[in-house]
Amino acid sequence: MTVQDIDRGSFTAEWERWHRQKEDVLAGPHGFLAITGLHWLTEEPTRFEDAPGAWSSTAEGVAVELADDEELVLDGQVLRGRHDFGIIAERDSLYPAAGDAVIEVAKRGGHDIVRPRHPGNALRTSFTRTPAYAPDPRWVVAGRFLPFEAPRPVTVGASVESLEHVYDSPGQVEFELDGTAHRLTAFNGTAPGSLLVLFTDRTSGVTTYAANRVVQIAAPDADGRVSVDFNRAGNLPCAYTDLATCPLPPAENRLPVAIEAGEKIPLERGGRG
Repeated sequence: MTVQDIDRGSFTAEWERWHRQKEDVLAGPHGFLAITGLHWLTEEPTRFEDAPGAWSSTAEGVAVELADDEELVLDGQVLRGRHDFGIIAERDSLYPAAGDAVIEVAKRGGHDIVRPRHPGNALRTSFTRTPAYAPDPRWVVAGRFLPFEAPRPVTVGASVESLEHVYDSPGQVEFELDGTAHRLTAFNGTAPGSLLVLFTDRTSGVTTYAANRVVQIAAPDADGRVSVDFNRAGNLPCAYTDLATCPLPPAENRLPVAIEAGEKIPLERGGRG
């Protein structure tokens, strides 16, 4: 299918639906814009202003000690007194409720964290929209997936200084822009077989967020063919808040071209419509 074959009305409507759904998650009652704190846990039980209980992290995992007038609710179970959450796997999260808030308990970069999410957080209540380039079919490019013989661990930086993430990469995605071939290291996406690519380009820090953007790619077909839709190059949470631990792209994923598609710098970071 060529650009001329695409129904631009349907293409734009589908993009708008994707963008709206993405923003609904971001600005939901307990989305990333509701986060009020990023707390790094230690062995010493510590209280935080935006969460009930005293929280700690040891070799046995995360624990909270709740006062007599405090409680949390996790999967319908009311938690009182001391509760041991146990060892949380890397990139996993638990979400016990505290009134109308949830207290995310997670592990990022090998560190246990508590990240409260309050619906009344000003960053959330003042949110309006994320500016973006107008969707254009020319930014949907055909490519192919080049699998590695075995997944390779790739260490990348994070939006939090000195933090690192390690992801298994199943391979690379190759495509052409204006006659020049490019290869990007891919990570596993959320759907089985799908791919996720973190990247920057020459718009980064100019019209798009400087640190990273992400594009999801559907699973390759039997011949390894993929479609890369840069119109759906989206911001990660760190584009909006310093309370995120987002991964940075691998060094080889810094494109030497301007990808004038997808989401731009958020208004919250000084972006323009």
